[in-house]
Amino acid sequence: MTVNDSLLAFSLAALLLTLTPGLDTALILRTACAEGGKKAFHAALGIDAGCFIWGALVALGLGALLAVSEMAYTVLKVCGALYLSWLGLQLLIRPRSSFSEGEENNGSQGNWFIRGMLGNVLNPKVGIFYVSFLPQFIPAGHSPFIWTFILVSIHVALGTLWSVTLILSTHFASGVLKKSRVVRVMDRATGGLFLCFAAKLAISTR
Repeated sequence: MTVNDSLLAFSLAALLLTLTPGLDTALILRTACAEGGKKAFHAALGIDAGCFIWGALVALGLGALLAVSEMAYTVLKVCGALYLSWLGLQLLIRPRSSFSEGEENNGSQGNWFIRGMLGNVLNPKVGIFYVSFLPQFIPAGHSPFIWTFILVSIHVALGTLWSVTLILSTHFASGVLKKSRVVRVMDRATGGLFLCFAAKLAISTR
């Protein structure tokens, strides 16, 4: 596989992966709707940071540990499931009725960056995906370390563009999304979705 073939093939695969609805999409949409575009973008940057952390672990060979160690996978899986459960229960038990409540209860602007990053780093499926997926697109004779970061950067760039698209799309519906009933329903729905992701992660296998 040539360099151009590798870049094109990976870009197409990463685009399909990015457009597939999942936890990242749910987090960005919910944050944009209830917290505003700025905090949603912070969450998107946190997700991007999580991708680079996984890329670094894979490039250094540590990510492969998840592929061969049941204990390492289980520990990270349980931590991720507990974290998602905590987020989901907070949204279910204490849904907001306005944007201002969310700003008071959720602390600093950097909070959503951390949440986005942790949601990604504590998901071992991302590590397994990178370990098993990225090597297929590294051209023969090229540095695996450098190419891992090149491919992760492509994935991050596509993910960021998709996040910005999601954030901008919520802007046009801001009038409806500001209604207290809509905010409460959205919080509870997202909380339930996070709990579903937590359960799915808890029972998942490598």
